[in-house]
Amino acid sequence: MRRTRGRQRSGPVARTLGRVYLRLVGWRVDGEMAAGVDAAVVVAAPHTSNWDMPLMLAVAFTLGFRPRWLGKHQMFRRPFGGFMRWLGGIPVNRSSPHGLVDQTVAAFAASGGLMLVIPPSGTRAKRAYWKSGFYHIARQARVPIVLSYLDYRRRVGGIGPVLVPSGDLAADMDVVRAFYATVTPRHPAQAASVRLVEEDAPTAATGGA
Repeated sequence: MRRTRGRQRSGPVARTLGRVYLRLVGWRVDGEMAAGVDAAVVVAAPHTSNWDMPLMLAVAFTLGFRPRWLGKHQMFRRPFGGFMRWLGGIPVNRSSPHGLVDQTVAAFAASGGLMLVIPPSGTRAKRAYWKSGFYHIARQARVPIVLSYLDYRRRVGGIGPVLVPSGDLAADMDVVRAFYATVTPRHPAQAASVRLVEEDAPTAATGGA
């Protein structure tokens, strides 16, 4: 497992804002980032609502780490580029799924302590598969996968298991499926299936992040 300079942490102001926001909307945080996890791909699931983003940010800030996320490089042009980076954005060119994985792996190599949040469903709409980029990024960057969640039934957000990709895709995804089977999204009918296309077609091309 690659070593880093230590995970990027949220500041005291961000932590306070996160706690206040969650208190106002009646949510709480459960779990904590495992000791020794200084860089990771953080799976954000399930994703079915616009409310997922502010809740995810508040949960991350409260847990004490700075979430980073991928955005189209056009979003980082003036005059808003600096603000997007301040929010945790990392500019990438999404024109090629394979190129996106490579760019993200390079970001891990260049930035110590990167906690990269990826919603594998890729959209709030119903879809048959998760995108597999999160898995391939973690393997190639040699970082663990952290399963994070928002459970709307219990109004709880937090951190679940830490998964070190073994290369046995089906076995690793069984662990992921078992965890999210008990998590209730805001709109259950829109939740994407916790499955990768490679599980049904092993020779298929890898998906984007």
